[in-house]
Amino acid sequence: MKNVTEVTVFVLKGFTDNPELQIFFFLLFLALYLFTLMGNLGLIVLVIANSRLHNPMYYFLGVLSSIDACYSSAITPKMFVDFLSRKKAISFGACAAQMFLAVTCGTTECFLLAAMAYDRYVAIYNTLLYLVSMSPRVYVPLMVTSCVGGILHAVTHTTATFSLSFCGSM
Repeated sequence: MKNVTEVTVFVLKGFTDNPELQIFFFLLFLALYLFTLMGNLGLIVLVIANSRLHNPMYYFLGVLSSIDACYSSAITPKMFVDFLSRKKAISFGACAAQMFLAVTCGTTECFLLAAMAYDRYVAIYNTLLYLVSMSPRVYVPLMVTSCVGGILHAVTHTTATFSLSFCGSM
């Protein structure tokens, strides 16, 4: 007879079991998380508010900042809960959702950085025609393709990962 126990939760092992250190780590990572969010949101607001920054390079930076904010927000809230709770576990579905969001943001960021490299290439080697070469009909599809590529990769990666058997589950 084969074991067909189904995995419903994953037990998470934290940094330490020491309550004082857990509070220290909670406060440290909370400060870093808030600093990250404030910096990213500040850059997004700056790009939107300042009309001199309305060009492709800064639009790319604004999108990159929003992806960074989403990336850190996909992981850290669960970590904060685990710092303060005795039961350190994540459900199978929540783990899949967290992995999907993290892979989406990470892959989208990689594709977006490649698009930004192309943008800088055009700016350096075609300076006089930069605004014509990188018009909205060029840079918007680059951004959208980066996002779609990130989502497609995340769907493939997450589906493949969670179709594996964990601890003898089917």
